[in-house]
Amino acid sequence: MRRMSLLLLAAMAAVLVMPTMPVNAASGDVLVTNGSPTTPFAENKQNEPAVAVNAHHPNVVAAGANEEIDMEACNAGTDNSCPFTPGIGVSGVYFSFNSGQSWTQPTYTGLTARNCQGVVGDSDPYYEAGLVSDGDPALAFGPRKGGPNAPVPGQFSWSNGSRLYYANLTSNLGATRSEATFKGFEAIAVSRTDHVASAAAGNNSAWKAPVIISHQSQTTFSDKEQIWADNASSSQFFGTVYVCWASFKGQEKSPNAAPAPLEVAVSHDGGTTWTQHPISAAANNRQRNPSDGCTIRTDSNGTAYVFGVGTSSSGGHQAFELMSRSFNGGQTWSSPRPVVGPVTQPGAFDPVQGRPVIDGVAGARSDLAPAPSVDIANGAPTGSDATDRIVMSYVSGDLADPHVKFAESTNGGNSWSTPRNIESTGDRGFYAAPAISPNGTDVYVVYDAFQTPFQPTTATPRSMQGVVLHATSPTNTGPTGAFSEIHRGAAGDPRGSSANALTDEFLGDYVYAAATRGYGVAVWNDVRNAADCSAVDAWRQSLQDGNFSATPPAPEQDCPATFGNSDIYAFTSI
Repeated sequence: MRRMSLLLLAAMAAVLVMPTMPVNAASGDVLVTNGSPTTPFAENKQNEPAVAVNAHHPNVVAAGANEEIDMEACNAGTDNSCPFTPGIGVSGVYFSFNSGQSWTQPTYTGLTARNCQGVVGDSDPYYEAGLVSDGDPALAFGPRKGGPNAPVPGQFSWSNGSRLYYANLTSNLGATRSEATFKGFEAIAVSRTDHVASAAAGNNSAWKAPVIISHQSQTTFSDKEQIWADNASSSQFFGTVYVCWASFKGQEKSPNAAPAPLEVAVSHDGGTTWTQHPISAAANNRQRNPSDGCTIRTDSNGTAYVFGVGTSSSGGHQAFELMSRSFNGGQTWSSPRPVVGPVTQPGAFDPVQGRPVIDGVAGARSDLAPAPSVDIANGAPTGSDATDRIVMSYVSGDLADPHVKFAESTNGGNSWSTPRNIESTGDRGFYAAPAISPNGTDVYVVYDAFQTPFQPTTATPRSMQGVVLHATSPTNTGPTGAFSEIHRGAAGDPRGSSANALTDEFLGDYVYAAATRGYGVAVWNDVRNAADCSAVDAWRQSLQDGNFSATPPAPEQDCPATFGNSDIYAFTSI
């Protein structure tokens, strides 16, 4: 789970971000989260970015991220405890109107704890209640369905304007069952705006009330969602919106929150009503693991594709990238089948987190590194020049060599190229995402890379930075040519990032990219502005050594001011 809050959960939206002027790129990339403070922790923590381009107006770009600007500071309450503030949302939204060259971070009214800075000592309790959005943002632009007076009444058409969809996790604000809006621990909700400029100016009213789309039981924990709007008018299902996610059925009831079938919800009316469909079985055992880390896309004809990583009956015990398709607008879906792989989970098991890490002990989790990120050259907005080539990237390999992999299909996913390593020399891949231009000429891949080998202690510096690659296809239909590096972000030490519990680094689960016919834009997790804290390093090491009685440090007293200051940066090739 990426711990965050929904953008506008009805009246319960958090105050997401501070007012700011756009910040322009100086050294080839630009700070997206430019309204977020550099201190204190955890208000300075952002991660797990997503980005979407409006196919009808390709200069308009929207991004989302896990945004903790509204959290209370560590000094509020116990000084060496930095939990998520109850009732406060953690989903951010950011806008660019010049193809990603500069970004605006709007401010919305709602519940906030950003002014709860506390004082040294533990006698400053804080309490606030509110309906909570819990992050994992995903965004997509699609056409609007026309009303009676629209240019094209009753139909989806770009002539009616564009709609931005924003999906994320949400939890109940109420502490009791009688106060709950839905059953279970986490649900998936979708907010929408038809007025992007107004939303970027910080107007709450620009957003429609969010819709909870996941079916929930008392033990359901919905997580890791992805959203897509069918944005090619050539499609027979033009305007249909799809959301996929993992539905953990045993959250808080079993150690692994298993089983977790993959689910898809479909809307044919612009996000007002949704129908949910199971994609994979809920089995989770030694023979079969359900797919996770989903991606969803459509081609120019309206075929919908869902991808995830997992095992299947035909793939044996090995994990593969799995694909399911729908040819009828999401009414029915094929059984997931392995299409690329096998893939391996890169990293070493961290006993404190109970998860794999790549950069070193107490490092950032790499759970979804082998999950597939996918894009399709569907010719949006019209579909007229579509090649429908599908491109996929992911990270797979052993601890010493976690490779950024690339594969593609030119026949609707029926067959795939042999995956190839595309990372630059010396890079150890972490998370990756591709984007292909609507006409298939250009492919971009963004990934986070470690430049240092796995570190057996927390005392040794580590290095990480964002990287963007580019390749072309002379024939548009493929194959994609050799990749070259077009941008490398500034390096930083990931030890300066942190989970709210302070026990380990935290860089989230995703990076993201989008492409137009004229440019590609990429967003990634960045630690160039995060300061390492030796006191935190020492405490993390004590946990690794089995000393769980050691007292954690107080970040605002024991660490540099910018400890924990992870950011979202973007690069545009325009």
